[in-house]
Amino acid sequence: MKEAMLYEKLDNNMVHCYLCSHHCRIASGKRGLCGVRENFKGILKSLVYAEPIAIAVDPIEKKPLYHFLPASKSYSLATKGCNFRCGFCQNWQISQNPDSIAPFSSKKIFPQDIIEEAKKNDCASISYTYTEPTIFFEYAYDIACLAKKEGLKNIFVTNGYMTKETLEIIEPYLDAANVDLKSFNEEFYSKNCGGHLKPVLDSIRLMHKLNIWIEITTLVIPGQNDSEGELKNIAEFIAGISKEIPWHISRFHPDYKFSNYNHTTYEILKKAKSIAESVGLKYIYLGNVSDGTDTICFNCGKVLIKRDYFNVEKNNVRDNKCLFCQESIAGVFINPN
Repeated sequence: MKEAMLYEKLDNNMVHCYLCSHHCRIASGKRGLCGVRENFKGILKSLVYAEPIAIAVDPIEKKPLYHFLPASKSYSLATKGCNFRCGFCQNWQISQNPDSIAPFSSKKIFPQDIIEEAKKNDCASISYTYTEPTIFFEYAYDIACLAKKEGLKNIFVTNGYMTKETLEIIEPYLDAANVDLKSFNEEFYSKNCGGHLKPVLDSIRLMHKLNIWIEITTLVIPGQNDSEGELKNIAEFIAGISKEIPWHISRFHPDYKFSNYNHTTYEILKKAKSIAESVGLKYIYLGNVSDGTDTICFNCGKVLIKRDYFNVEKNNVRDNKCLFCQESIAGVFINPN
């Protein structure tokens, strides 16, 4: 266990955790909503430091990040727990009911171990993913600081529910993030996630202001967040920050508490893409389907990055410009060999 960051001590051994926007006030012997931060007689501690539940070497496209070091590998890790309770969670086995989950290894895996393995596997970045990285912030922060020194990039795949203070602390080390914007409806967030919409929108705005490269993902769930009005609200919100922010519109498949729902139809995904184009978004991608993953130059219409799911087959971006018309392409690119 490690003492937590971003909390304050209150009277009667109570603590106030302001790591995420739940702002839990936790009595001695109790845990926050994430299930992995516990008050030990007035000292808040992380229960998951150096205890990842999942580790893998992934293509960066799996995050998904399409405009950040395409075709590179990212060393990916997570601990158990989450500060949301999404009934449609696709990683619910490790994000929910943390007491029932055994760690990835019987030995602690410290930040330096992660750095060494990332380098050994020729990874260009480390991704804090699969579960919400905010809830294992102390672990992620220590890894990120070391990664920065070693020339590795740091990536959060996040629900965006961290506080302003949290983002400002990680900002010098956080290079990119994919943020789930699950809906544009407060009732959806309250009912299906156990959270609120506004903190997520605030985080997206702040990340952009802090020059953290961001891409946004929306899992489109039939009958929940798939109306034309809501999809347009999401697209307009993104465009209002920057029309160069990529939007990943992903197909839902039945899972966890939403196992009785239907798959998202391809027609709805195409409609969402059309809406995004109508408000001027330049980079729109379809997820969990066989097409819609190529990066197209918004100026000349040529295929810049040809993808087959997570595999990059062709890269026509040079010096952050379209190879064909020399238009600038937003993102962080390395010229292919």
